[in-house]
Amino acid sequence: MAPDDQTARHPAPDAPSSSEGDFVIRVRGLVTRFGPQVLHDGLDLDVRRGEVLGIVGGSGTGKSVLLKEILGLIHPAAGRVEMLGHDMERLSDSERISVQARTGVLFQDGALFSSMTVAENVMVPLKEHTDLPPQLTSEIARVKIGMAGLPPNAGRKYPSELSGGMRKRAGLARALALDPDILFLDEPTAGLDPIGAAAFDQLIRNLQRSLGLTVCMVTHDLDSLTSICDRIAVLIDKKIRVGTLAELLDDPHPWIHEYFHGPRGRAARRAES
Repeated sequence: MAPDDQTARHPAPDAPSSSEGDFVIRVRGLVTRFGPQVLHDGLDLDVRRGEVLGIVGGSGTGKSVLLKEILGLIHPAAGRVEMLGHDMERLSDSERISVQARTGVLFQDGALFSSMTVAENVMVPLKEHTDLPPQLTSEIARVKIGMAGLPPNAGRKYPSELSGGMRKRAGLARALALDPDILFLDEPTAGLDPIGAAAFDQLIRNLQRSLGLTVCMVTHDLDSLTSICDRIAVLIDKKIRVGTLAELLDDPHPWIHEYFHGPRGRAARRAES
């Protein structure tokens, strides 16, 4: 689907609060609180257009929660989130949906509808956000399934008939359905064997380059961080530190040092070199 077609059906909100030129996501002073527990306290983050940003952190640091707050699925206790130049908290429901339609999301388990075929799953966002005729939505689904690296007959299969790796690719095809500007990935290689994980990483990098995507990826996979991420954001001490791998290797914080200089970190860097 051409971008102009999307814009005609889902006009972006007027008067964006900041320029979309350099950054597609800007987070300022984010506070995330669940009862007495504070996950983020004054967190700031900028995501550059066209980069692959890896997000890492220890268990319970709120990595997936941060993605959902950026998407407007969870409301922070305080702070501001701008996406594609728009303050997500200031948008009406319809305006927020218009901005969200410019993103694609792959959750960790694929989040596919078990009662639908792969093709029907991919067509869900097309039916929800456009008024394209059925024949065209079916053709778009076929193209997206191929872009995700699945064979043509995968469209007729149900999620239960697919391997874990194929389900992730089916979820990726659905995430690409609306030609998004930003692709959010939550642990995309979790549960994959090393060969499958490396192939998925390469697929994401190829799609990012060919489609001009911005990719925000929560991951624990050090191979992914070293092979395809332009920068890495580390959730630490309820805030975030962002840098290249080389910069973070010199960071003296104990957790960051252990993460990147431990045995797995050293192995990942050797494999990349």
